[in-house]
Amino acid sequence: MEEISIKTVEPKDADFLSEIAVKAYKDHYLDLWYDEGKWYLENHLSAKKLGSELQDENARFYISFLHNAPVGFLKLNINAPLAGFEENNSLELERIYLNKEAEGKGIGRQLVELTFKIAEQNNKDLVWLKAMDTSEGPLAFYNKMGFKIIGTHRLRHRLMKEELRGMVLMGKIIKGK
Repeated sequence: MEEISIKTVEPKDADFLSEIAVKAYKDHYLDLWYDEGKWYLENHLSAKKLGSELQDENARFYISFLHNAPVGFLKLNINAPLAGFEENNSLELERIYLNKEAEGKGIGRQLVELTFKIAEQNNKDLVWLKAMDTSEGPLAFYNKMGFKIIGTHRLRHRLMKEELRGMVLMGKIIKGK
């Protein structure tokens, strides 16, 4: 049986979070970029950038561990209305990044279940996320977790390969509302 744990990230943990985030990102997403992700890593996953995000009271970060080794992280935005939808009392699951060795171990499921629990605790009506429209595995996983496609989005990062900029918006209504 896999020993999985999830811990809340504090602002003092920005360097540690950045190490985990960069490793997980490099395991999966470098092929999206003309510059092998250098721009994205510097502008979104550096310790400085994540340290700034950790100061945001609306953002919540969690690190996942497998046998006491860090293998990924989750970022939530607690108050994140989704434009164009009735359910404006929404929580955004902004990022789940896991290292390759963490795949298929139930960690993603536990992180999504934690997301639903936090949404319920905060009386949210909807949990939503963006996923790459070319990522078959993650799309199937989110569908299995109860998310449905509710829209589309297109990334505008100039260093990202044009054919890989498509995203889908997925949402799940929180039960009991």
